[in-house]
Amino acid sequence: MRHSLVAVGVTITLASAAVAQTSIERFERQLDQIYRDTRLRANPEVPAGQRLLLDYGGFLGLSFFAIDDVQQKTHILRQYDLIGYARLNLDNAHELFLRARTSYRDFNSGDSFDGEGDETIWPTVEQAYYRFDLARHLAASRGQLTRNNVVFQGGRQFVYWANGLVLGQTLDAVRVDLTIDRFELQLLGGVTIDRTIDFDTSRPDFDDDTNRGFYGALAAVRLGRHRPFVYGLIQRDYNDDDAVAIGPVEAKSEYNSFYIGAGINGSIGDRLLYGVEAVYEGGEGRSDVRFDPLTQTLQGQSEEDIQAAALNFRLDYLLADQRRSRLTGELILATGDSDRLVSNSTLGGNAPGTKDHSFNAMGLLNTGLAFAPSVSNVTVFRVGGSTFPLPTSASFSRLQVGADVLLFGKMKSDGAIDEPTSDDWYLGVEPDIFLNWQVTSDVTVAVRYGVFFPGTAIEFDDSPRHFFFAGVTLAF
Repeated sequence: MRHSLVAVGVTITLASAAVAQTSIERFERQLDQIYRDTRLRANPEVPAGQRLLLDYGGFLGLSFFAIDDVQQKTHILRQYDLIGYARLNLDNAHELFLRARTSYRDFNSGDSFDGEGDETIWPTVEQAYYRFDLARHLAASRGQLTRNNVVFQGGRQFVYWANGLVLGQTLDAVRVDLTIDRFELQLLGGVTIDRTIDFDTSRPDFDDDTNRGFYGALAAVRLGRHRPFVYGLIQRDYNDDDAVAIGPVEAKSEYNSFYIGAGINGSIGDRLLYGVEAVYEGGEGRSDVRFDPLTQTLQGQSEEDIQAAALNFRLDYLLADQRRSRLTGELILATGDSDRLVSNSTLGGNAPGTKDHSFNAMGLLNTGLAFAPSVSNVTVFRVGGSTFPLPTSASFSRLQVGADVLLFGKMKSDGAIDEPTSDDWYLGVEPDIFLNWQVTSDVTVAVRYGVFFPGTAIEFDDSPRHFFFAGVTLAF
């Protein structure tokens, strides 16, 4: 009996360690969401119609974060980003683009999520690609206009697949977009870059050495204002097969999945925009290491089938007023697994001998600022709006404010998410507010604040969790 207690203790300890590591993954996901949002607002665009354009410059980003983790510890971070870019464009058909970033993360003492203190991120190439647009090339060189087109883009690039439910990551990739009249075909092949944060947080080096491949095709057709699509996407695990020793048993992380999806984007009238994406996930993954009461030993891993699904539905209503006001509603659903201890990792993951119903992918959806759960075994309902309140003001015409309210639940009440919960459904509610202000053409200010009020399913602490961000971007 003593042996069984030791085995169970080992299993629980490892599951707890996997949960603790998800704090790092969640922190990186929160920063990534903020970074992508503020970066897009300062991303330079190439003027159309230029024969040859060489554009270069940079940005200095100064950011402050205050983030409450699952244990209610507030982490204070000051981050400094230096970003440089260069773009060469010929006939608006050939484009070479390069963007690199170096960062310094200055944590208060003891506040870093990985326990390693302050961090310097040395110059990293964020994007480096060549893009060719055949239709624009023909128009510039021959004066020929066509409704058919081939667009090739190869190199390091941000890939936002379909509506972002399955894939929204920077990849070293080749992408080809074919257009024949109303029909479109997108082809993709690529691998994640090293510093991608993996969804499997129990894997060694999940936070700085991730290597997953994505290969897929998406077909769409334009029917007036509507664009239905279908796709297939394969994800292959190329990560090093490092093992974690659990007593006499070795645990390895391996997760190979595929996604079959369908959806539609479009508008109803001039004011109502919509987007729907539904996906089935299949494939195989390694199971958890669990204690077997019959043999009184730790049960080794097995290969188990993945059977999961997810749905994203979004509506945007444009008020068409002078303030460019917008109302938004969004629903996210993702299946879970009742025998998992953690929704998105191998250790503490799917029990041996059972199918894995927990949805896992590398998408990019808005799941809030403070709670920010991974899209696995969750139900998320979001409503919000934004406006430019002072459109005629000389100083504040480009000031935007907005708010979201998110309601969180579990898809399967007795299933796991990426932190400990009870078998209740209700995870909590979170209001978020934001401000974006383009002070001048070279200065942008962004502020974000969210507070999560835990529900009956949260086990660690029912105190509110806060997230605060303030940043200034200076262009030069």
